Amino acid sequence: MSSDLQEIDKKFLWHPYTQMHDYAERDLLIIDRADGLMLYDLDGRSYFDTISSWWCILHGHNHPTIKMFMHRQLDRLDHVLLAGTSHEAAIRLAEKLIAITPADLTRVFYSDNGSTACEVALKMSLQYWRHRGQPGRKRFIALERGYHGDTIGTMSLGGVPDFHKEFAEILFTSFTVPSPYCYRCPMEQDQLSCQLECLQPLAELLEMEGAHIAAMIVEPLIQAAGGMRIYPARYLERLAGLVRHYGVHLIFDEVATGFGRTGRMFALEHAGVTPDFLCLSKALTAGMLPMAATITSEEIYQAFYGDYAENRTFYHGHTFTGNPLAAAAALGSLQVFAEEKPLARLPAVIAHLHRKMARFGELPWVGEVRCLGMIAAIELVKNKRTKEEFTFAERVGWQIYLKGLEQGLILRPLSNIVYLWLPISTTTAEIDEITERTWLVLADADNIKGLPGR
Repeated sequence: MSSDLQEIDKKFLWHPYTQMHDYAERDLLIIDRADGLMLYDLDGRSYFDTISSWWCILHGHNHPTIKMFMHRQLDRLDHVLLAGTSHEAAIRLAEKLIAITPADLTRVFYSDNGSTACEVALKMSLQYWRHRGQPGRKRFIALERGYHGDTIGTMSLGGVPDFHKEFAEILFTSFTVPSPYCYRCPMEQDQLSCQLECLQPLAELLEMEGAHIAAMIVEPLIQAAGGMRIYPARYLERLAGLVRHYGVHLIFDEVATGFGRTGRMFALEHAGVTPDFLCLSKALTAGMLPMAATITSEEIYQAFYGDYAENRTFYHGHTFTGNPLAAAAALGSLQVFAEEKPLARLPAVIAHLHRKMARFGELPWVGEVRCLGMIAAIELVKNKRTKEEFTFAERVGWQIYLKGLEQGLILRPLSNIVYLWLPISTTTAEIDEITERTWLVLADADNIKGLPGR
């Protein structure tokens, strides 16, 4: 069966973020089943899902509580449109999301993935300002290498050049300001004495253009796809203050960081900041089904509320908005939080992970080890002193991916960044095994072509 599936896959499937030529003479990894942190291929070989299947698996694969919620819902209602009708799962989920997010956020708008959750926030902000008589507020600010999705609007904000440069002609112009990339500080400051000088360009931009800005969007505490760039909570707190001073909306993209991944339910809690829009997806359903939510304030909601003739309706929607099965999965995930209380056990687990990651910094080709909650990132460099990077053509990440498979690990490096993005259900014993296997991959210089002398 394996060979038949390989042949059919290569004949008909086009995989995302994948150069299919890589598999012209190589078999794809076909996953047959999953349980907890483990994935199993058709031959029964096991692999640790160290990146939570693109950052969405939260409580491990196939959690029984979530499956129970989904089964109950499937026997009751599979799908119904959410335009002018509603259903209990979407209603209950909205109520619970409002209960666990900051008090000023009171309204939930559902969509179906992280890109659209952010796109919804952009469109709501733009239309809000028009309803409020300030149509001149139509520009957006983002951080360099900010990643908020692959729709036209989200690609227009910051963006990862390797992902989005081919589409530049169809993107709108936005403002970008330097990323808080502490390892390679754009302001050439020392991390220990930094006074957040990297915020100065934002302050200057707001002073000049503040009256024309609708919103600023950021990923709280970590730029994930942009290179796993982790930055301090005080940066986020100061940024929020600047943005608020000029009346600009603040959008937090917590598509990747929400639901405990940073050690708290939401990354924004580390800085004590409430945004105007909170964008959620991925772990919203613990990775079971696609779903997203954009949560906003009553003030913004009221700007769209009026007689039909006023034409204030927010004209945006998706066929599967608030899908009952997806909503049931999300409710099941929140039930796991209530019953198993994973946030209470996380501090000890997180501390253990961070201790285990420390030794990677001793390797001569590791420039920096960065950790945040259940996330750990290792930046590989050719030269530790100069921080010289490996080139795109050297494909260090691809080599490590292949070696990871040999060690029973699903690693999917971002260029020169090797990272772990672990489910919050991960145990210390599993961390021991994962980090030891990762060490076997990274400590062997033969696995990293492009090093001097290799």
